[in-house]
Amino acid sequence: MLTQTTTRVLEPSDLGAALAVLESEPVANAFVTSRVQIAGLDPWRLGGEMWGWYADGRLRSLCYSGANLVPICATPEAVRAFADRARRAGRRCSSIVGPAEPTAQLWRLLEPGWGPAREVRANQPLMVTESPSADVTPDPLVRRIRKDEMDVLMPACVAMFTEEVGISPLAGDGGLLYQARVAELIGSGRSFARIENGKVLFKAEIGAATSQACQIQGVWVAPEHRGRGLSEAGMAAVLRYALADVAPVVSLYVNDYNTPARRAYARVGFRETGAFMSVLF
Repeated sequence: MLTQTTTRVLEPSDLGAALAVLESEPVANAFVTSRVQIAGLDPWRLGGEMWGWYADGRLRSLCYSGANLVPICATPEAVRAFADRARRAGRRCSSIVGPAEPTAQLWRLLEPGWGPAREVRANQPLMVTESPSADVTPDPLVRRIRKDEMDVLMPACVAMFTEEVGISPLAGDGGLLYQARVAELIGSGRSFARIENGKVLFKAEIGAATSQACQIQGVWVAPEHRGRGLSEAGMAAVLRYALADVAPVVSLYVNDYNTPARRAYARVGFRETGAFMSVLF
């Protein structure tokens, strides 16, 4: 039986159909869903194009093409179609990131033309929880960051990004976009830290949020304070805020080789439910 398929850039009028696809997997798609709910599908507001793959006239899969290339609910056939479009457009993204299986397929198809990558993180466990662990007491000194504390928080954010990604977020545009993102998270009440004597000891953000799920990111402990349990108590505090104020399900993804972090998150109440993959350029 032949199936009619097509791929095209979605338009604002396709918003309802796109959200239906995104919301079919609310945890895995939280990052893109949160952006689409705020910005819609207009490329200028969204910060990139949303590609749609149709089978028999119905929208089945998506791919966000902006600073990141993100396959969403992508079937193998959809991934091939997205790879063809990406090859024709040329690489504009700084990373490919998404659920491990379709992202791996997408990278296999793109690597001959786009490679080599600076780094490939093939297995990043996706961890989820709906309730905190009773075994870890939330750090009472972890709190929401105020707008007037941006200068205090920013060095910790830069250190975390550089340590995690391998390059400074201040490169290129001098950090203007990164500073704007940090300011956005602070302004929306989704940036948390423990600050003592003007120094950040622990920090984390709720980077993506919908009514169904949210995602914690940017977890960092000052190097001189590591090994003291600050990450567990700090994460327990952020998790408490997230569940109470943001969404009923909280997620994060972590590098598979970061065994201490995976153990710490498990103690706080997270369980591994799947895997992401990231290709960094």
